[in-house]
Amino acid sequence: MEAEAPARAGSLVLVHGPARGGKSRWAEALLKDITPVTYVATSPGRPQDARWQERLRLHRMRRPDHWALLEAGPDLPQDLKRVPGNHAVLIDALGGYVARHLDSDSNIWDQQTERLLSQLSTMGQTCVLVIEETGWGVVPPTAIGGLFRDRLGALAQRLDRQAVASWLVVQGRALDLHALGVPVP
Repeated sequence: MEAEAPARAGSLVLVHGPARGGKSRWAEALLKDITPVTYVATSPGRPQDARWQERLRLHRMRRPDHWALLEAGPDLPQDLKRVPGNHAVLIDALGGYVARHLDSDSNIWDQQTERLLSQLSTMGQTCVLVIEETGWGVVPPTAIGGLFRDRLGALAQRLDRQAVASWLVVQGRALDLHALGVPVP
């Protein structure tokens, strides 16, 4: 099956799955026939981490040269307002945003979540959002690891209610969860 473009302008499409499963490649494929595109990176650059730099290099090599790059800071909802209105958006990935807010108490995190959901719902652009899946393996041995897992999972479920499509990408295969799945009551 070939990647199908998101349904319409203003639509939110989720792409999630485990590390090294092909999430980013699938998200990029969904936007291959759409121009212009702004790629939004949510994680800090980590210039001292050679492995991370190699990962970033491989991502850059795959993306078309004409895609714009926006390196988001901790205020992703505000940063998204800087994307030109005629650009589709690829946010890669939500885990970077969640990680930047692990020190926030639950009230502040809830406010951040509401701001992000609100911003995404008002954008007129097609938006593809990559989300890491956590919690399929060992329970994190630290409180902060558990907090990351729980916040990311809860946010992914809330985003799914706004999304027109939700793709689970595992082992290089993409499954359309809205077509194949049944919502949990």
